[in-house]
Amino acid sequence: MSISLKRRHLLTAMTAFSFALYGCSRSDELENIRGIDMSGADIGHDFLLTGTDGKQHALADFKGQAVLIFFGFTQCPDVCPTALFRAAEVKKMLGDDGDQLQVLFVTVDPERDTPEVLQAYVSAFDPSFLGLYGDLAQTRKTASDFKVYYEKVPTGSSYTMDHTAITYVYDKDGQLRVALRHTQSVEDYAADIRQVLSL
Repeated sequence: MSISLKRRHLLTAMTAFSFALYGCSRSDELENIRGIDMSGADIGHDFLLTGTDGKQHALADFKGQAVLIFFGFTQCPDVCPTALFRAAEVKKMLGDDGDQLQVLFVTVDPERDTPEVLQAYVSAFDPSFLGLYGDLAQTRKTASDFKVYYEKVPTGSSYTMDHTAITYVYDKDGQLRVALRHTQSVEDYAADIRQVLSL
């Protein structure tokens, strides 16, 4: 296993542990979920970022839909494409309910992920997916608000990004409900998202 991959697994484990602490006040509305119950957690209340549709977006823009948010970057070799492919598969598994799920991909690499690059990347997985970006300061603030870690790691003449590999799920009222681990299956994701959609 590469050092970078080991670091990613460690980041995922550390983040999952910290989320278990944040979400310790569990909601009676979610039962037997497969991810981490984040109901009442004091993180990720909102964001203000630009979308690949050219508009500024906040969580309120998606009221009436469940929202799935993942932080990553387009040159990610494995974690990010896997996360977006899984999100596309989840939408298919949900059938007609998939139209009630909005997937958001927030880049942690705005220096390379231009709007055009980001749009081409997310739409390759599903045309309804929306890429979000900000400048370096907005990216830092948003990641901090969502307790997402990321770091630029030099690789010869270029660089890669290490980042937290957790997916957040919000209910139709914009309340954070579940954190899903990267190691979980499509079936796990779909089961928890169905619960969130039923709230």
